[in-house]
Amino acid sequence: MENNKIFTALGLMSGTSIDGIDAAIIKTDGHSTVHFGPFITRPYSPEFKKRLRAAFGTKEVPRLLQHDLTLLHAELIEELFSVYDYASSDIDVIGFHGQTIFHEPLKGFTLQIGDGALLADLLDTTVVNNFRKADVMSGGYGAPLTPIYHKVLAEKFAGPVVVVNIGGVSNVSYISKECLIGFDSGPGNALIDDIIKRKIGVDFDDGGRLAKQGRINQHVLAKLLEHDYFKKAPPKALDRNEFDFLGIDDLLIEDAVATLVAFTTETIVRSALYLPQLTKRWLVTGGGRHNSHMMSELSKRLGFEAIPVEDVGWDGDALEAQAFAFLAVRSILSLPLSFPSTTGVQRELTGGDIYNR
Repeated sequence: MENNKIFTALGLMSGTSIDGIDAAIIKTDGHSTVHFGPFITRPYSPEFKKRLRAAFGTKEVPRLLQHDLTLLHAELIEELFSVYDYASSDIDVIGFHGQTIFHEPLKGFTLQIGDGALLADLLDTTVVNNFRKADVMSGGYGAPLTPIYHKVLAEKFAGPVVVVNIGGVSNVSYISKECLIGFDSGPGNALIDDIIKRKIGVDFDDGGRLAKQGRINQHVLAKLLEHDYFKKAPPKALDRNEFDFLGIDDLLIEDAVATLVAFTTETIVRSALYLPQLTKRWLVTGGGRHNSHMMSELSKRLGFEAIPVEDVGWDGDALEAQAFAFLAVRSILSLPLSFPSTTGVQRELTGGDIYNR
């Protein structure tokens, strides 16, 4: 395979917040060149979200759910092609993350559902999926995988950069000329979304409206911060269901959400303890950047402003889908996706299952 070829790659992402599916096209050589293309997103229906939630913690592939999930991804790709005048023949490879329903890396197991062979047949193009499996089977945590993409994007900056992704779980990438570090810092939006859904039947705290009205319960927050995960040095990674509500359920919904926002922001700030050099360039991607209260609290705790990635010309909604397009190209070039400093794997490792057209 030519190492200087520019590939047109399409990435698909459905994250732990289970909001829906993102699809993005980039052009890249898999090394240092990335040109942004179109992006599209589609939310899951309430009924399909319910089916996904019911599958969390499942170790066996739910075949019908996997089939339906794959069809939804194919439909979104066809919509993207229609809107932006692309065809399957324009795409060299699709990076298909699928939906994580079980992640227990310390026991050597992770499961992202999504049928790569079916998607390759439906779209008549090469598909890469199961990005995390090889890493976990080799002793890594299988996450985060996005730091290598963040590194390529951040190469234009002088000095170190921290990229914070606040999705269902939060993770940080520390990027400098000398090193690349990545790890899950703690919770993101998943706990907040889950308690709001259960208590008042809505999907998320729009703009942090509820959290702004609440008061942080310091006793509950302290208990949450005692979790063993925060005593571990990176590399480390989390499952979205790692935490229980530890007294959160007993609070008024506004206080519960305010406390969980404090939990998320405090654990992100504490991640700085594991970084080799202090920097004030913290860029925030993921759904959490849309929560003005969370962004304000994060900046307050850092002591300087954390800025959304849009301020440096990136698209925070598209970023993870773009990352899996990039990783798909690296996979077919047999380049490493994970590193000892990002997933804890013993050596640099490529990954992904490849389904050719």
